Amino acid sequence: QVQLVESGGGLVQPGGSLTLSCAASGVRFSINAMGWYRQAPGKQRELVARIIRGGSTNYADSVKGRFTISRDNAKNTVSLQMNSLKPEDTAVYSCNADVTYYTGSYWRGQDSWGLGTQVTVSS
Repeated sequence: QVQLVESGGGLVQPGGSLTLSCAASGVRFSINAMGWYRQAPGKQRELVARIIRGGSTNYADSVKGRFTISRDNAKNTVSLQMNSLKPEDTAVYSCNADVTYYTGSYWRGQDSWGLGTQVTVSS
């Protein structure tokens, strides 16, 4: 199976910046797409940004122009650069990856999730 580990969350003032990183690890796998989701207290989880292997991206309207997702296919990592942060960006941010991994007998698809990292935007 494939594991995802996030890093980079924390407390930042409004208007500040943070970079989240996510690294995928496993024995033999291929990543089709990676992305970031967030969930604020009392709200449903929502897609923040997503990037596919070819490099195409999509963003939530609320973060367009402020957040940038990037991916290193060789290192199996994805990053989210967050600028001009607002209090409403406060949430637990989770990394997600659509992967295919080898079980030893066949290739199997998996929707992988990290444990999440807290981002708090407050003065």
